[in-house]
Amino acid sequence: MRLRGRSRPSSGPPRRPRPELAAAALLLAVACATARLPAPGVAEKARAASSWSGSLRVSVSGKDLRGRSHALVAFRRPDAVRIEIPGPAGARLVAVTSSGRLTAVLPAERAVLESAAGPQELEALLGLALSPSELMDVLVGIAPPGARSYEAHWGETLPRRVRARLADGTRLDARVDEAEPDVELPAAAFQPPPCNGCRRIDATEARRLLGGR
Repeated sequence: MRLRGRSRPSSGPPRRPRPELAAAALLLAVACATARLPAPGVAEKARAASSWSGSLRVSVSGKDLRGRSHALVAFRRPDAVRIEIPGPAGARLVAVTSSGRLTAVLPAERAVLESAAGPQELEALLGLALSPSELMDVLVGIAPPGARSYEAHWGETLPRRVRARLADGTRLDARVDEAEPDVELPAAAFQPPPCNGCRRIDATEARRLLGGR
């Protein structure tokens, strides 16, 4: 039987690490430790963005929902958010919040959800107990209230990845493939998408149709 991972016995004294290699390892460790930090002034500018548009890969793990998805997200402060989950033949979900209301359309299912747009309603649909403004903050480097942990890995101007454990224990990991702050967004982007003849559903049914349970 062949054993793996065993080293051959040494015939001489142990080798000391070369000074230049040790220095290189130290520099690499320092670079890794500071890679998530923004340059001076960058965080303040990102957090002050009045609008944002980007493409993300999102993972959510909570008590009632675990899933991964690609998502197209846009927001305009103070409370307008658009979340689109693409599918092979068009959008699987288009959800918008504006003026305190949430409308989520599942085009392929000819179904629509309408509700308030608070943390409870967003948790019921998406698994994240965040208000629209808190969701915006998470994407630009601001920890949500009560979060057990939060970290943002920064690119040149914006976070490229955010990881958080929310107050209820839900874990969020969002990798930002591309994003742009302070972008001009048409008002129509945050209007409820048309769904003539759609049947009305609740959040439980919407999550079942999306495969969240």
